[in-house]
Amino acid sequence: MTIASFLIIAWILSWFKFEQLFIQAFKELFNKEVTKATYYFIFFCIGTIGDITLFFNGTFYNVLSGK
Repeated sequence: MTIASFLIIAWILSWFKFEQLFIQAFKELFNKEVTKATYYFIFFCIGTIGDITLFFNGTFYNVLSGK
């Protein structure tokens, strides 16, 4: 569930050209060329970490059931 949330956030931020800011900042900080795929992959990874954290805390099923 968190993965989908973060991908939606990434998509909404792209309406405001945040991905261009992210790509430029990544290039300047790490001297590496990245694409929009990397931008979405970063958000996917953050969402995955969030889901794993919820799972190990035991709240993953509470979020899915609406409790």
